[in-house]
Amino acid sequence: MTYNFSLQRFTYKTILLFLLIGTNSAFSQMSIPKQSDRLQQYVGFWVSSINYKTDSVANVPLIKMNNYPKIDHTTMSVDVLQQDGEIYSQTLTELIGHDAKTDSIFALGKSAEGDMFLGKGGFTSDTNWIMKDRDFAGKETMTVTFDFKNQTDVHLIGTNPQNKILWQTRYIKKNPKDKNIGIQLVSVHEQMQKNPKETLKFLDRMGYSYIETFVYKDRSFYGLSPLDFKKMVENNNLKFTGSMTFYDLPSDDNQAWKKAMQWWGECIEDHKQAGVEYLTISNNQIKEITTLAELKRYAEYYNAIGKLCKERGIKFAYHNHSDEFKTIENQVVYDYFLENTDPEYVSFQADLYWMHFSKIDPIDYLKKYENRFISWHVKDYEELGQSGKMDFELYFTYAETAGLKYIVAEVEAYNYPVWYSINSAWNYLYFKIL
Repeated sequence: MTYNFSLQRFTYKTILLFLLIGTNSAFSQMSIPKQSDRLQQYVGFWVSSINYKTDSVANVPLIKMNNYPKIDHTTMSVDVLQQDGEIYSQTLTELIGHDAKTDSIFALGKSAEGDMFLGKGGFTSDTNWIMKDRDFAGKETMTVTFDFKNQTDVHLIGTNPQNKILWQTRYIKKNPKDKNIGIQLVSVHEQMQKNPKETLKFLDRMGYSYIETFVYKDRSFYGLSPLDFKKMVENNNLKFTGSMTFYDLPSDDNQAWKKAMQWWGECIEDHKQAGVEYLTISNNQIKEITTLAELKRYAEYYNAIGKLCKERGIKFAYHNHSDEFKTIENQVVYDYFLENTDPEYVSFQADLYWMHFSKIDPIDYLKKYENRFISWHVKDYEELGQSGKMDFELYFTYAETAGLKYIVAEVEAYNYPVWYSINSAWNYLYFKIL
């Protein structure tokens, strides 16, 4: 299995001790019942910490470990590289996979010295994994235990057959951001409420490039001023790029309209100060609309907001749910908005899940209304890519046609612990879709 190259592995007794120590709270909400699913935690890009007692990482880490999914999330190839002067030299390569017949995890590895080994083992819990290695002469060489402190932090211990600890290594996830994947923070709302700094730290490690919020209230974000929240986000190597904002259509009188525009003026200035690039709005009042005249007022409202945003250098987009696909006077609401808002001021954020839920093929809209969909919410009925109901690979072939600039992952239906699901969403988008 993957480890520091001087590697050898640990004993079963030591692992049981780790089990008694306890499980990180990030894993406590749900279990990960299958060995094959648990293995996915190891997918991604990792670097060694300064030492095994800390999760701090040096500017130039000693070891890099790149774990690529193969065939599916139950198999991966692993490359371990060590700093060698100004370059990194490969010290170990492995193929790791779950065997369905034995419900075990196997590893076939080879070191830079030419030694090959065969490992076998499995997870004893959601967070603890044991592998025992033998050389090709059948001799047991070492045991390695993996203690996942969370989805971005794993502690490895290697022992020899005499139970002597030979080495300890701690890997911190450091997924790349070259594909510019964002996340809507509703996916981790509870975590943001409890510990925003730690939540943002995990999102950074998992490879998310930027965040989209939905909590703007009283000119603040999670109780922080625009500048303070921006600083917290940037301190965690993220960008505060998008925000969902809400202000209902004002009543049909000048004072209400003036009050609404004043609110939007302040809202836009706050977001501009926070570094936001785009605002979105949705409409929970569509069920109450019965005439095209009412729809016309909404289109005019969105044009006015979009004009204010453009004047201040921010994009504005409309976010759909399901009600937009109802018909009023033989006109589909969503089509009306698309055709009666000014493309100069109003773009659209396509929520692919709600389109599919409404028995709408997103591709029909992405093709018909070119360059209107600058942002997508990429959400599934379960964890991203797991329901089998939505063809995300096909949808993304229309990304350029649609004008897509902001890819926003969103997870709200969980079969696993939250951080496992958030991590697997990034894996799915990075390795399979983009």
